[in-house]
Amino acid sequence: MKQRILTAVIALILFIPIVVYGNSPFTVVVYLLATIGLYELLKMHNISWYSVPGLMAIIVLWLILFPAAYENLPFSMNTAQITLVFVLLLLAYTVLLKNKFTFDDVGFVLLAVLYVGMGFFYFIATRHGEDGLAQVFFALVLIWSTDTGAYFTGRTVGKNKLWPEISPNKTIEGAIGGIVVATIVGIVFHLIYQFPFSLTTIIIVSILVSIFGQIGDLVESAFKRHYNVKDSGKILPGHGGILDRFDSAIFVFPVLHLILQLVN
Repeated sequence: MKQRILTAVIALILFIPIVVYGNSPFTVVVYLLATIGLYELLKMHNISWYSVPGLMAIIVLWLILFPAAYENLPFSMNTAQITLVFVLLLLAYTVLLKNKFTFDDVGFVLLAVLYVGMGFFYFIATRHGEDGLAQVFFALVLIWSTDTGAYFTGRTVGKNKLWPEISPNKTIEGAIGGIVVATIVGIVFHLIYQFPFSLTTIIIVSILVSIFGQIGDLVESAFKRHYNVKDSGKILPGHGGILDRFDSAIFVFPVLHLILQLVN
């Protein structure tokens, strides 16, 4: 527990100033986090990052994270077209390797890139958007409060397992407790910062963010169960890998972006 707390404190001391500053340093750090996250997923499936599909996956991930980098190229390709070319190249690679790299592998690599890419893309987009810093901290605070509320509620009154086949320690009571605590924290955040939305909207957003944050956590747990690994990586002592820490955020930032698009 001491190692876990120490790692969290050091990570926050390093990460929060970069989030506050934003701009290129923030983008570079998110690129690094996303690349490590993709590496962790590929490793689960026994695909090396320096293999042909591994290198292609990283390149496409970088393009997805910052589409403006290639939208102004002479041949002008959008994200969908980049993804299409990626799929065709991966399929062609299955032929070159005579099915040692299979159709299932193609599906895994494509989904891994989209899964990691969509979450971290919207992390960047949210921070660089209007009122970005407040929205990023709002999302992060809701994720953290959900985790805290779920943990202590589950430890105190949790009896009914939420999804024992995937995450045996999570309970229904803990999940509800996480939503309640996140909603309260969301209301307090709104009262302090005053978003240009009604209190009702903030409550609904807080509930949805908490729910999807927990879904993101369960999805990553399902990956680890499927591949029989305890943690996605070892880069964060006491916490595991990057995906172990950002699994909720990968779901929350796209959902938050879509919600704000609807209410604006």
